[in-house]
Amino acid sequence: MSSLFPIHVYADRLTRAANAAQMAGLDGLIFGTGAELAYLTGSWISTHERLTALIIPTVGKPTLVLPAVDRGDLALSAIPELDIEVRGWVDGERPHELAIAALGSLSDAPTIGIGASLTADHVLPLQALLGGSTVLAGGVLKELFMRKDAAEISALREAGAAIDRVHSMVPELLLVGRTEAQVAQELERLILQEHSKVDFIIVGSGPNGANPHHSFSERVLELGDVVVVDIGGTFGPGYHSDCTRTYIVGGPKQTVNDPDFLYLYQVLEQAQAEAVRAVRPGVTAASIDAVARDIITAAGFGEDFIHRTGHGIGLSLHEEPFIMAGNELVLEPGMAFSVEPGIYLEGRVGARIEDIIIVTDSGCESVNNQPHGLQ
Repeated sequence: MSSLFPIHVYADRLTRAANAAQMAGLDGLIFGTGAELAYLTGSWISTHERLTALIIPTVGKPTLVLPAVDRGDLALSAIPELDIEVRGWVDGERPHELAIAALGSLSDAPTIGIGASLTADHVLPLQALLGGSTVLAGGVLKELFMRKDAAEISALREAGAAIDRVHSMVPELLLVGRTEAQVAQELERLILQEHSKVDFIIVGSGPNGANPHHSFSERVLELGDVVVVDIGGTFGPGYHSDCTRTYIVGGPKQTVNDPDFLYLYQVLEQAQAEAVRAVRPGVTAASIDAVARDIITAAGFGEDFIHRTGHGIGLSLHEEPFIMAGNELVLEPGMAFSVEPGIYLEGRVGARIEDIIIVTDSGCESVNNQPHGLQ
């Protein structure tokens, strides 16, 4: 898949961003580098401590302020073909003043939306020059960032299919006598066959599977070990895959070393499936978490489910909406997130099932379609 969407996709996003800012009563928007800039322009440029900022006034042409030494990297983005003024600056100039000037004429008490990736060493000078107030742009533009458009949904589907192909090969990697690290090395190779970059690899066997953020170690796989494999990569224009399955060394008919595991896994399968079935427009993020958590708690494993049920995904691996208690955000079509309950018996064994889900007009679809049963 191409690293860029068609130009019209970015042009439409820029227009929608300016319109949304105007509707919210803002005087403009300022974004730094990272996922927000990539969403709006296709650029993943990194300029370290120097200011790079995309300025979107509510009226007028957007401007990109960036260090002149980095302007050559713009060729990798959609910016040369978009109606964006590029203003390079050199060391000794005042880039924050350039950014404020690019907003155009401002009211006496302007309000500007600031991107989440701008660090304090840039936000504070911008605030001092502005003389008004700032708000987080993401809160104003959540309609854009959280509701994935057709191009993004297509990219997420392809990313999901890519990581599914990797998971389909995992059982043959889980051989008695191999270490978690050796399995991870093979997974890295397979992920890179399907993606442009490896984001993370978790191979948690036996008691290591009870640590949700374990990566991999020199632990040797034994017959009957339960192994949690959570993998993800970067695909196409920068969208992420993320999928977890739980395996048994020797296959599903092999006797598992922990006597409580098969019941635990039956509960987990039910919790994940019911949570996915509950996803539809109009329900809250917290309610999806509650569906999975209530089933796990009723089975006696409530204290062993130690993380949220899911996280949003797109150009960032973790973003809104977060599927967790207390998040009363109402789900809308186009939102994409993981549903990944887990049960972890500390020091003994763990299990997790994870799919990336996209909210549709009437329910949801999963971009991951590998079997959930033990393999």
